Amino acid sequence: MRQLVESARVGHLGTAGPAAHVGPDPPAGPHPHVVPVCYALVGDTVYSVVDHKPKRSTRLRRIANVEATGRACLLVDRYDEDWTRLWWVRLDGPARVVDDAAEARRAVDALVAKYPQYAEHRPSGPVIALDADRWTGWP
Repeated sequence: MRQLVESARVGHLGTAGPAAHVGPDPPAGPHPHVVPVCYALVGDTVYSVVDHKPKRSTRLRRIANVEATGRACLLVDRYDEDWTRLWWVRLDGPARVVDDAAEARRAVDALVAKYPQYAEHRPSGPVIALDADRWTGWP
């Protein structure tokens, strides 16, 4: 599973935030949020960063959700019309916005090593760390 995750180019980061309460009905529960991300796996920690691609703000829902719940997951998969080649791996665990400058620098270094686009324009936004304590997958 590790090799599949390390070699994949994109994953989908899943977070959930606290329920929003609007109107007289009780809150509906946490709101799931899934976004495609570039990521680097260092040991059992997945790092992603808010990069320079167009966004309305660097204060994104994924950041707020991680701060609110301290949990996230990353889904990495491959689809193929030949269904014998399908696979997926999901990493679950505690997540945090990295506040240690040295760790953030190491995370961005790992992302730069994986993605040449980041070497051209080094990301400077917030870094999310997902400390994977559960790996599941298929096949």
